[in-house]
Amino acid sequence: MTAAAEPQQENTESYPFYHRDISWLSFNYRVLQEAKDPTVPLLERLKFLAIYSSNLDEFFRVRVANHRNLMRVGKKTRQVFDYNPKAILKHILRIVNEQQQEFSEIFEKQIVPELGKHRIYLKRRMQLGEKQRQFVEQYFDEYMLPYVQPVLLLKGKVRPFLNNASLYLMVHMEDKEDHTTQFAIVKVPSDHLPRFIQLPSLNGRREIIMLDDIVRHCLGDMFPGYDIVDTYSFKLTRDAELYIDDEFTGDLLSKIRNSLTKRHVGPASRFVYDREMPFELLDFLVETFELKKSDLLVEGRYHNNFDFFKFPDFGLTELKNKPLPPLPYKPLAKTTDFFGALRGKDHLLAFPYHAYQTVVDFFEKAAHDPAVTKIKITQYRVAKQSRIMEALMEAVENGKEVFVFIEVKARFDEEANLNWGERLTAAGVNVAYSLPGLKVHAKMAQIERQEGENTQTYTYLSTGNFHEDTAKIYGDFSIFTTDPRLANEVSRLFCFLETGQLPEKPFEHLLVGQFQMREKLEYLIDREMMNAKAGKPSGIAMKLNGIQDERMITKLYQASQAGVPIRLIVRGICCLVPGIPGLSENIQIISIIDRYLEHARVFLFHHQGNEEIYLASADLMTRNLSYRVETVFPIYDEAIKKQLRAVISLQWSDNTKARIIDQEHLNQYRKIGSTRVQSQVDTYFYFKKMVYDDK
Repeated sequence: MTAAAEPQQENTESYPFYHRDISWLSFNYRVLQEAKDPTVPLLERLKFLAIYSSNLDEFFRVRVANHRNLMRVGKKTRQVFDYNPKAILKHILRIVNEQQQEFSEIFEKQIVPELGKHRIYLKRRMQLGEKQRQFVEQYFDEYMLPYVQPVLLLKGKVRPFLNNASLYLMVHMEDKEDHTTQFAIVKVPSDHLPRFIQLPSLNGRREIIMLDDIVRHCLGDMFPGYDIVDTYSFKLTRDAELYIDDEFTGDLLSKIRNSLTKRHVGPASRFVYDREMPFELLDFLVETFELKKSDLLVEGRYHNNFDFFKFPDFGLTELKNKPLPPLPYKPLAKTTDFFGALRGKDHLLAFPYHAYQTVVDFFEKAAHDPAVTKIKITQYRVAKQSRIMEALMEAVENGKEVFVFIEVKARFDEEANLNWGERLTAAGVNVAYSLPGLKVHAKMAQIERQEGENTQTYTYLSTGNFHEDTAKIYGDFSIFTTDPRLANEVSRLFCFLETGQLPEKPFEHLLVGQFQMREKLEYLIDREMMNAKAGKPSGIAMKLNGIQDERMITKLYQASQAGVPIRLIVRGICCLVPGIPGLSENIQIISIIDRYLEHARVFLFHHQGNEEIYLASADLMTRNLSYRVETVFPIYDEAIKKQLRAVISLQWSDNTKARIIDQEHLNQYRKIGSTRVQSQVDTYFYFKKMVYDDK
């Protein structure tokens, strides 16, 4: 299976680039590979089906919706983008159709039989025993009846509104008296009730029925004057873009709030239907809901497969990954002088290997420490129940000055961020919101503490969000530092976010989006090129979530042509085409998909043996490099550099979960060396050994 086709030319005459969305589909296929890998524990394979489905749902709501919008504009406007959105959309749908077919085969032919081996059975309505039928009917009457919303579809009448991503059944019926054909739709209330319902069972069997099939079983009660001929499932996904016409005038927050109310009524981006649905029924739905052929996407019997996140585990821990409990970061977890320990040296935390409690402690201790006077933080995505946000409000109660910059335009977190902003403001926190035309994506915080006659600044910089929940599954790096070189520049960046006034001095240590980040990264690549051309040692290694920016990819092509060896670890989108003779033969790329989501960004430059290492909030995507406020921060501490080199080395040596990114995007597993290396597991034990070595 390959998700890629011919490399696409975009805004360039000389260099090849994969289209970003075709590359993204290749990434999502790597997720699907985990679902069919028999070495992955069974319930984890179900989780990867859920991840694949959740990813695809967002992809259609955002990226595919964008292509549909471009198809609606005039030819002159489309020419600006220098590609054919109709052709790309057709290519996307072909790939997704192939993947959906494989998804169904993985579930039905691999996972369902494996579940049966562990006495877990998914039952359909025709397989129910008498007691189970009674249970299902009682469950429907008690819990489901208010939500199913049966509606007859009558020609010439106003069509019902389809909720975004809700599950529906198309019901084919015959009138019991005159035998005329009638169609109806019924909502499956998975937004109100669990998707998987455990049935009463005997002899240790674990039997489950899906909510969809309970609705199917009880259709006769909803349509008593009809015989049910058959039912077929479908759902509609809607465009999720906010479409704020002008961010530079008026009240941006009000515009975002108003746009959020329209998100769930946006135009169709995908109409998913059961592949067993007869064409005449599909045609009826297409006509009724005014759909286009390009809206249609075939799937299996069930949709919204991200609900597999909530598949019951029956306490069968052996069907899950062996737990890797988060490790305490001993220098800060065991100390009685938290801020004194922070002053002693820089500290690297690696999540989810280290417990996020250390970051929570940073804010909770600051909130209650009488010597702390100020706290500043950026918020992009935070947990629904956030101890960090609670600590900030407590800090105000304790007389401290607190500033929070909230990025409201974090997609799908807009409403949550607005709500947090209201709560923080009500508590007395000084809150600033999104900048027009930009997203603030930097992950940073500072605490000022009065120590004697001096003010000491404690700085926190991270590749990931202040999110206690995702810190358990996202791979990120963070540092605590009191280094004045970094502290002073972070303070100036916070001043810019708080006042809107541009910094008077240029940034010398931080690489900051909207100031000099792109130019400095290009300079660092150019320096390696110059060394290679001069016959000196050179090298670049980068760990990224995505690389799409054409200008930056062109620079890496040129570095490869100059003889610079380049190693890239790219989790997701990769528009760079490696291995082309005379162009990119010095570039090797791998992608790692495993139990944790690789989220950290790391840049390593050889610099003739004086290696420079940076951590970043930014990927090499045009959005990060041109339309966001980002931070790329240098690592000066040699001990931390050593740890980062070790982790990157483990990832590059991975021969278990690493896939090769090549010209064809075949996603072949990388088999090197004789010793098994699974970098995420090995990284955990690398840091665990450090815990024991410190004893």
